[in-house]
Amino acid sequence: MKLLDHLEEWLIAFLMAAATFIIFVAVVHRYASGLDIPWLQDQLIQINMSWAQELCIFMFVWMAKFGAAYGVRTGIHVGVDVLINRLNTPWRNKFVLFGLFAGALFTGIVGTFGAEFVYDIAQHDSTSEVMEVPMWIVYLAVPLGSYLMCFRFLQVAWNFHRTGELPKHDHAHVEGLDEETSGGKA
Repeated sequence: MKLLDHLEEWLIAFLMAAATFIIFVAVVHRYASGLDIPWLQDQLIQINMSWAQELCIFMFVWMAKFGAAYGVRTGIHVGVDVLINRLNTPWRNKFVLFGLFAGALFTGIVGTFGAEFVYDIAQHDSTSEVMEVPMWIVYLAVPLGSYLMCFRFLQVAWNFHRTGELPKHDHAHVEGLDEETSGGKA
């Protein structure tokens, strides 16, 4: 279960780093191809970088879907709870659990429809325009991200039921830093 604890961070960090590197290389390639150095231009023009933009768009789609699951897990996902927080504790708890289960149901339904869509797309052998990768791979972000988000809603609901606490994002807190600094002290 430890692997799933930070799955979103690892995936998002990898995709961000890879997209940044790819775009950097594509921009340098485009700039250097325009330099008036004949031998350099000849070499660079032979390198096809047209796939970079399409790949980065696909990577950002995956980041968005897994970023939403990260938001649910850490408490930074958008929520409107002004009225709910004014209720007395028993009613507040019921509405919070209802909201979490509604979020789980919704994302589970989106994941199921997404899985059906991915299956249908896979039957048609459609590919992306530039890279010519199967589009079902690109759209697989929808069911995987939605099911992970559903799991995170259920995880938060279970923790709230047990402890009465919701995850709260603290901008000043760096996760993992407390363990390192307190681990060395006796």
